[in-house]
Amino acid sequence: MISKRGVVAAIAVALLVIPPYAAYGQAFAEPTATNQFPFVSTIFGDNMVLQRGKPDTIWGWSTPGDTVRVQFGDHTASAVAGADRRWQVSIEPPATGGPYTLKITGRQSVEFHNVMVGDVWLCGGQSNMQFPLMGALTGAQDAKSADDPDIRFFTVFGHPAYHPVNVIAGSWQAVSPATAGRLSAVAFYFARKLEQQIHVPIGLVIDAVGGTPAEAWTSAGALRPLKDFDVPLAQLQNLAGKDGPEYGNWIMHWYDQYDIGLSQHWYAPDFDDSNWKQVTIPSAFADLGVPVTPAVAWFRKEITLPDPLPQGRALIFLGEIQRMDTVYINGTEVGGSAWVENPRVYFIRPNVLKPGKNIIAVRVFKTEPHGGFLSKPDVLRLMLGVANARPGSRTVPTGKLSVPLAGEWKGMVSVDARPPHPLPISYENWPVIPTVLYDGMLAPIAPISITGAIWYQAAQNSPRGYEYRRLLPAMIADWRSLFGQGNFPFYIVSLPAFDHRSATPTDDGWADIRESLAITAATAPDSCLAVTIDTGDPDNIHARDKEPVGNRLALCALAKHYGKHVVYSGPTLKSARPNGGAIRLRFDHTNGGLAAKGGKLEGFSIAGEDHKFYWADARIKGKTIIVSSPSVPHPLAVRYAWQSNPEATLFNGAGLPAGPFRTDKWPLITEGVRPY
Repeated sequence: MISKRGVVAAIAVALLVIPPYAAYGQAFAEPTATNQFPFVSTIFGDNMVLQRGKPDTIWGWSTPGDTVRVQFGDHTASAVAGADRRWQVSIEPPATGGPYTLKITGRQSVEFHNVMVGDVWLCGGQSNMQFPLMGALTGAQDAKSADDPDIRFFTVFGHPAYHPVNVIAGSWQAVSPATAGRLSAVAFYFARKLEQQIHVPIGLVIDAVGGTPAEAWTSAGALRPLKDFDVPLAQLQNLAGKDGPEYGNWIMHWYDQYDIGLSQHWYAPDFDDSNWKQVTIPSAFADLGVPVTPAVAWFRKEITLPDPLPQGRALIFLGEIQRMDTVYINGTEVGGSAWVENPRVYFIRPNVLKPGKNIIAVRVFKTEPHGGFLSKPDVLRLMLGVANARPGSRTVPTGKLSVPLAGEWKGMVSVDARPPHPLPISYENWPVIPTVLYDGMLAPIAPISITGAIWYQAAQNSPRGYEYRRLLPAMIADWRSLFGQGNFPFYIVSLPAFDHRSATPTDDGWADIRESLAITAATAPDSCLAVTIDTGDPDNIHARDKEPVGNRLALCALAKHYGKHVVYSGPTLKSARPNGGAIRLRFDHTNGGLAAKGGKLEGFSIAGEDHKFYWADARIKGKTIIVSSPSVPHPLAVRYAWQSNPEATLFNGAGLPAGPFRTDKWPLITEGVRPY
């Protein structure tokens, strides 16, 4: 049986080529019982930043009737623990700055030292919010010079939960060369720019898990009115009524129920596989008699390694696998993935491999007829003594010893999953169930006083882009209700470029989700969109250029919250008007004028009555852009940057890019251009 700690390996997976919807090195907390009641909530601690300019809420649990007194600077407040044992005070903070000591006394006494008063920002989302500074483009250099004790951070350990919990794991740390590399890169650049401009301590609470959808961060009460999540919410209610592990995803429960290989420890080094069938990888599923039907199969191989083992990192390469894999070496789980196109490359921790006999066990759940091992045989190998492995790199490293893994293995079907055998709702092996991160990671830190939130998430929801324009506003309202501090600022990252560019005008999920992000930022109170379309990596969803992302979020905060006179947005479409055989576009946020990056506007397409889009010529004329195409003599609609990896060429004089837009649907149909 896989423990909750075992979920870490199942979702963190390949660190050389990180899967797009998997956690970037996410650490998961040990299971925490919901009936544990610490004297002071674990979100508070030494080195923390507490919010300036508003009362700070401090809470914990004690014996019912206990009077708890809190002293912070010259201010004091007290509360009596109720029948549910919870006490909570609201206390005015001392002057901005510090350091201060926070004293809490009741039946117990606690002191927190080196406490600063400043602005606290909640940093939420999935893996690109988690992505550590050490992996960013200039992150190693920036970490070395990051000696800023006025920036503090608390990274909430991952913890899916099926009921609201009281306790989260983590600790506050000041930014220094020793700690900065582990901090979210986006949050670091955001805080650095803010602190340089407003000169107050900045606290960052990182609440993010790779691969997670927005509904996992939203309460059941906020999701039910949408009606889109009734089925998974009902399934969750069934799981929550059982006394079992809280994985936060459907597939692990399904494995627990049906995978006899897991319950019988087929991964154990001493497991007797003498009656298993000889198979050949990569054609192993056909050898087992399930060539086209859904099935879970286990494969085992014995290899012999030299004594001593080569010095350096060890990695296992298994190529692309459809649909899911879990890999064990000598009984230790070393990785797993649910993203089909992800070439499986897993780091093997020290002391897992040993001289002499080693047993590799691989569980594969295939769901499609072509499923199983998809790569060429020479891709599959174990490599030892690797010196040049770097997280996020697509460069194949070199090692001192390479052991081929294709060819003869032993195999056994664990689950013949063809219909009518029930299949799980989804196949992700990281937290995706609605509400589980709201209950496990967000609710436990509320109602800590904050300035606002920044949000970098949407990739996991991109196949449901239209749904997201209802879901994200519901989630934002839900967070604001949870923290009870009004419409605090909520600043949103628009997804960067990813995947390979289409040669013809096209629609895709990333264009849809960017539109939903833009709609939300334009309509939700106190929101702002940080456009990053000019950044990204076509081959890596975890692009390393994180500094522009953090800086543009900071520009939103400086302009919209702190009242600084800074340009925070690139050009945004104001109107579209027929202009003979062309369409004339006007824009807001043209500070310094419109500009074409590289000298020529690209990425525009145009369509007429037949709704077919053609690449268009676009030229700047004063404060407008004229868009036309000889293929469309009577144009009705314009699109710009409308694909996952578009040519992003339209900027303003301040150097900020325009976000993708279209006039055939939202955001704007005006002045004679009619919608379809």
